[in-house]
Amino acid sequence: MATINVNPRKNPFEGGNLSRYIIIGFIGFILFMLLTNTTFITIPPGHKGVKFKRFAQGIDKEKIYGQGFHIVMPWDNMIVYDVRLNESFGNMDVLSKNGLSIAVELSYRYMPKQDKIGYLHDQIGKDYADRIIKPEIRSATREVIGKYLPEELYSTKREAIQDEINEMVSKAVDDKHIIIDAILIRSVKLPEKLKGAIEMKLEEEQQAFQYEFRLEKERREAERKIIEAQAKADANRILNASLSDKILRDKGIEATLELAKSPNTKIVIVGGGKDGMPLILNN
Repeated sequence: MATINVNPRKNPFEGGNLSRYIIIGFIGFILFMLLTNTTFITIPPGHKGVKFKRFAQGIDKEKIYGQGFHIVMPWDNMIVYDVRLNESFGNMDVLSKNGLSIAVELSYRYMPKQDKIGYLHDQIGKDYADRIIKPEIRSATREVIGKYLPEELYSTKREAIQDEINEMVSKAVDDKHIIIDAILIRSVKLPEKLKGAIEMKLEEEQQAFQYEFRLEKERREAERKIIEAQAKADANRILNASLSDKILRDKGIEATLELAKSPNTKIVIVGGGKDGMPLILNN
């Protein structure tokens, strides 16, 4: 009678097999995390992306990716740009037309051209605000303010200076795929003595303006009264020229008849007045 030996099934997790499975699982987990970060890309609201193709032509400048979920090959790279309107601030010292130093605080709003972020990244990079916008603003601000006196910057020409700086910077960055929305002068700091002198001058100008306004108002009122008096005189002259004794007598009779209708007690003497006009005597 033959004897059959049955070998028990080997446990795959016994011995070195367990270590091998752990290593394989760990490598798989690392690969999954790497693929998740580089392959599955979500572009948030207010942002757009441009793809860098490692084994092709590099940055695909014409293809712009909008917000949402995108799949990218692990060897490629999605570069995401904030295309919303951003605001930054800056402080600088500039010289006015008469050589005085003025401290100016500026704010500026900007954004990249959404359909040109591929060219922007290829030519400048994501730090375009520091590399392009700030130097252009400093240059334009020095050039523009250098044409004006401190009192003009402090009061009358402030908006015009802002517009001139904005126009210069906008032209300078337009071919670099950047949009300048506005450049604003937030504050101007002058030397204390100069500031006091300018404020005193502005106050005197305001008082002179108010005095001139009152004079003009009184002058117009006098002209109005003269015109009104002349109109009354002309009206009286025309009225007197048109009246005759017969018209006056008829008017007097009409008035007498109206008075006679009133409920008050009175005595009417016909023909007792001048030119035969009735006399009315109250009781």
